Amino acid sequence: MKELFNDYVQSLETYIMIQIKMETARLAPELTAKNRAPISLAMGAPVEKPPQLVTDKIREYALADGMHTYTIVKGESYLLESIAQNMKKRTGVDFDSKSEICALIGSKEGIANLIRALINPKKEMKDRDIILIPDPGYASYKEMVKVSGGMSYGIPLTPENNYMPDLDEAMNNLEKDGYDKNKVKALIINYPNNPLGAICTKEYLQKTVDFCKKHKILLISDAAYIDLTFEGAPKAHSVFEIEGAKDVAVEFFSFSKPYSMTGWRIGWVCGNADAVGILGKLKSTIDTGIYKPIQKAAADILNSQEGDKYIVEANHRFERKQKIVVDGFKELGWPMDKINPPRATFYLWLPIPPKYKTSKEFTDAVLHKSGIVLVPGNGFGNNGEGWFRMSIVASEDDMKEVIRRLKEDGFYFE
Repeated sequence: MKELFNDYVQSLETYIMIQIKMETARLAPELTAKNRAPISLAMGAPVEKPPQLVTDKIREYALADGMHTYTIVKGESYLLESIAQNMKKRTGVDFDSKSEICALIGSKEGIANLIRALINPKKEMKDRDIILIPDPGYASYKEMVKVSGGMSYGIPLTPENNYMPDLDEAMNNLEKDGYDKNKVKALIINYPNNPLGAICTKEYLQKTVDFCKKHKILLISDAAYIDLTFEGAPKAHSVFEIEGAKDVAVEFFSFSKPYSMTGWRIGWVCGNADAVGILGKLKSTIDTGIYKPIQKAAADILNSQEGDKYIVEANHRFERKQKIVVDGFKELGWPMDKINPPRATFYLWLPIPPKYKTSKEFTDAVLHKSGIVLVPGNGFGNNGEGWFRMSIVASEDDMKEVIRRLKEDGFYFE
């Protein structure tokens, strides 16, 4: 039956996190038997419980009348109005809750469906519509474009360009590589960045808006980690702090990362009314929205003191965990002073030891010997080779155990 399915789906690779999870499950009995039960630092998923307010509220709303019927696909008014209030607080900009905001079953779903709405699928690579994506960048971007029948073109994020690449240079390189710049439909940016943790300046966001206006393309800002910044770190900016951004931009937000609500599957997109409207129309044919109690609980937490306090305390925890790991890797010989660990997200992006030829060779060795689950950098793009990502989401005790195992098992940077 495989031959019945389209070429784009058949060309997909299983999401790297799922590959890692399956391999970890296979090895778990053997690792546990040798006192190396797996410690997962792969998925970007906080392990703390969500705020007490949302868990209390969802119990309350689940028992209320009218909560188990179909919902409005774009989101109930109470959620959309709460999001508009949140965006006003973030940016100083007013958003029309009816036309410029759409609730999502997680931001990942929304980005994938927006890409699907942008691309006219073509079989031949040279004919395909193009989405510019960060490299290294979120592993799903490339596959989202591929399954939609388009082509992704990676823009290198490097220490040399301070993870804020020259977009005009990227467009020139695209043409030098033989592609038609008129096929470009959108630019995806992601700050704070997964996997790097890098933050961009407000001036750089202005450049991205100007670039997209110049080339008449859509700016897709993935702001899933915008609330995850450490005390004293530079502010992570919304693209809508830039005047006129609504002309070309949409921005995606998630409840998963700041509120530990990964399994609840709720987020939102806001911005350009045409783009938000088309996405909402597409969603009306393929899903029936988010469970109402989740929407109501999300609306309650979004602008609450409890929610704000939760984010601050979570960021303090991530900062403490990062210090444990940074100090530990420094003792293991990693050049942490030169690496300049990020002041945002719960990720660390580190080079593999010189004796390993590839990222996967290193992460496989650490998994098989020490039971520590890391992600090879090449899973995030060509520029990720030679690096690995770790998510500092496990407990502080687990972080200390990770360093202990690496020392005991001889994983030094040499």
